[in-house]
Amino acid sequence: MAWTKVCEKSEIPVGSIKKVWARIGGGIPIAVAHHKNGYVAIPPVCPHLEEPLDESGLVIGCKLTCTKHLWSWNLETLELQDEAELPLKTYDVKVEDDNIMVYVTEQLEYAFDEDDDIDESTFFEDDDDDEW
Repeated sequence: MAWTKVCEKSEIPVGSIKKVWARIGGGIPIAVAHHKNGYVAIPPVCPHLEEPLDESGLVIGCKLTCTKHLWSWNLETLELQDEAELPLKTYDVKVEDDNIMVYVTEQLEYAFDEDDDIDESTFFEDDDDDEW
């Protein structure tokens, strides 16, 4: 595989994250985050519970936070912050002229345990019929 253009710089303002596609094989989904000091290319979902980061990711300074469960990472150092328990996987990324380029050899994915799936609509239900 090789470097592939995924978008133009103008498509991802500072402090945002966008889902893009590497046109390799059938297409590989990638999220590109533009933090205050550059770009990071990662799988498009949070390693916690598969939350789409282009919908729930918040980039402030160099910090990415998945607002669904408050997992955070420093995008410059990739250090785990706040509630995060798993690291982000990353693709190499570079900027050529106005193009954001990502080096893709394979699709990076996280291993999710099906037991981790939580039905949030019932998670907080009170199963106890006793009154206080």
